[in-house]
Amino acid sequence: MPPVTKNLIIINVIIWLAMMIVPGNFSENVIKYCGLHYIQATDFNPAQLLTYMFIHSTNGIAHLFFNMFTLFMFGITLERVLGARRFLFYYISCGIGAAIIQECVWALMSDSLVNKHVEMMLADYAMSQHITMQQALQSVPQATLHHLSTLVENSLITVGASGAIYGILLAFGMLFPNMPLYLMFIPVPIKAKWMVIGYGLIEISLGLASANDGVAHFAHLGGMIFGLLIILYWKHNGLFKGNGGYY
Repeated sequence: MPPVTKNLIIINVIIWLAMMIVPGNFSENVIKYCGLHYIQATDFNPAQLLTYMFIHSTNGIAHLFFNMFTLFMFGITLERVLGARRFLFYYISCGIGAAIIQECVWALMSDSLVNKHVEMMLADYAMSQHITMQQALQSVPQATLHHLSTLVENSLITVGASGAIYGILLAFGMLFPNMPLYLMFIPVPIKAKWMVIGYGLIEISLGLASANDGVAHFAHLGGMIFGLLIILYWKHNGLFKGNGGYY
């Protein structure tokens, strides 16, 4: 296994094991300080644009396993084609790009999220006091509404290498578009380019549908978008020839 792919997997696994094993509030503190927070949240810091991609959910092994398995399957080939330094640059760039897109999506949706929670709070308060929504709004202090807005902004957190991993999938599909791939339980081979396009369309549809599944779909798209721009730039500058040739 080439060194960057191997070390990325090792680092992610070690951090996940530490979060699972170390007692106390270690796991919560790792997410608090290293997970990606909304830019207006009190716990946000710029380093999180990088650190978040090395943290995975401790609610099971699936999040870590599928990301690292995909990195193992496709990262080995890409690192050999790109070289270690270029591959690491690509991986980190896609992860940071995914974080930037996620921050933009949060900025666009934060007001609607806050308004939704305010309406829910006011509805509960109005029902308990047998008053109208307008009366409830007038009776709730502005400080309380501001505090609720802050709580909502602080609740926006994402972790995981998925943005960088989707960038890896995008690169593989562009450099080896006709490579036959097999999905679980589907015995028919699918060309890499069609699989990547399918993944992209799925993420777009789930993101636009505001799927309440705890998955940062737009971050996945962000990784693919930044990966596309990087690969097109490299191709324009003659890095590749044919379907994955490197010189």
